[in-house]
Amino acid sequence: MTNLSEKNICYDLAVIGGGINGLGIATDATGRGLSVFLCEKDDLASHTSSASSKLIHGGLRYLEHKEFRLVREALAEREVLLAKAPHIIRPMRFIMPHRPHLRPAWLIRTGLFFYDHLGKREKLAGSQTIQFQADNSPLKEEITRGFEYSDCAVDDARLVVLNAMQARENGAKIVTQTRCKSAKRVDGIWLIELENEQGIYQIQAKVLVNAAGPWVAQFIQQDLKLKSPYGIRLIQGSHIIVAKMYEGDKAFIMQNDDQRIVFAIPYLNQYTLIGTTDREYTGDPNQVEITQQEIEYLLDVANDHFKVQLIQTDIISTFSGVRPLCDDESDNPSAVTRDYTLALTQDMESEAPLLSVFGGKLTTYRKLAESAMAQLHPFFSEMKPYWTERSLLPGAEELVSVDNLAEQVMQKIKGVSVELANRWAHAYGTRVWKFLGHSISIHELGQDFGHGLYAQEVDYLVDQEWVIVSEDILKRRTKIYLEFVESEVQILDEYLISLHERRLRKDVA
Repeated sequence: MTNLSEKNICYDLAVIGGGINGLGIATDATGRGLSVFLCEKDDLASHTSSASSKLIHGGLRYLEHKEFRLVREALAEREVLLAKAPHIIRPMRFIMPHRPHLRPAWLIRTGLFFYDHLGKREKLAGSQTIQFQADNSPLKEEITRGFEYSDCAVDDARLVVLNAMQARENGAKIVTQTRCKSAKRVDGIWLIELENEQGIYQIQAKVLVNAAGPWVAQFIQQDLKLKSPYGIRLIQGSHIIVAKMYEGDKAFIMQNDDQRIVFAIPYLNQYTLIGTTDREYTGDPNQVEITQQEIEYLLDVANDHFKVQLIQTDIISTFSGVRPLCDDESDNPSAVTRDYTLALTQDMESEAPLLSVFGGKLTTYRKLAESAMAQLHPFFSEMKPYWTERSLLPGAEELVSVDNLAEQVMQKIKGVSVELANRWAHAYGTRVWKFLGHSISIHELGQDFGHGLYAQEVDYLVDQEWVIVSEDILKRRTKIYLEFVESEVQILDEYLISLHERRLRKDVA
């Protein structure tokens, strides 16, 4: 069916894709005074943007591939993003065990010197050489020295959602579970056909932004019936999750014989996240799953370094994603550039522009969005200036510290554990009060779904964060899916179905 209220609206920008790049561009555009529509065929951050190593990092290994511009930009962005969203981003120290047969110490020290000085660094500590003591090191006894430096950890999916919230608060229209079926240029305007569970409808836009990630080239060729300006290479990255392998809050960056590196990262207090892999992927991006070869690869790298020896049955969970990288014809998947390329196509001056995003990484999403807006500036001469560097993402407003906020939550809500207060504070920042409301006891938060998930939080996520099914909550909004058993998931889904039906009846009334 046609949504008549949308049909006659002509947005400045229509953005296809609800990953970090699409939302970054949408957010930036709204703050510059542009009207924005964004659609995502699934849930926000449901593909590449939630399948990352959960890091905001400069990319130490990219120095070996001479990606100096990318590394400099990424290093500077660490502190920008840390200030924008200190509730979901935190500093983390990384330890690189020295393996002399792989890289000489002088080479690593040189790389870390550049890492310390290429980008602006105020809050993050610099690098240093360290010695390991056999009795208190989680590493094998033959590994006696290493290097330590700083980067940041991030809740990747929440970074996307917070950008979506900021875009909406600035006036953007954001819809999920809505696929762009086709788009065509008519009289200098894009006529865009969309499909959701209610049916098919159309919108109009002056500029179309293709931020479809793994589907960027496919969208151009199949849905727009145009020629893609660049090829795309899908590089699969997979991770495994195991029980916590060592104490402390530092991550390890492990070198391997193939010159790649693998991270071991503290994850959700009780796990260790190990990844990532790099392999060419030619299948359906909707169906990407870890391979047996990748499992063995990650286990081998971990077992080469740690005293705790892992076997396949130790794996609690896995996740995989594909990075849509611009094809630079490199023979080695690890060496394909992680830098982004923006392609603006407009055959005639009167033709509606198409901006397509190829590549990119989580850390540089904000700079990518600024570059996109610079390319679009000629079409919107009244566009406001740069603004995102110093703007806080939702939940960072009036946030003194996450620890302080967690303390306030425990003082106000009787019966809340330290663990739960910390989860809320890290996930929502000061927006936590939006769903806690006037409650003074945990028993006032509605139905208990287990593992610290209550109805008031679920209702808030449906109302404010585009949640539809349990996976949206458990895997992307809260990351507590590892705690839930199938019967508990079913109860949550039944509640969500009932909640959506009630909201639908209210909307009709």
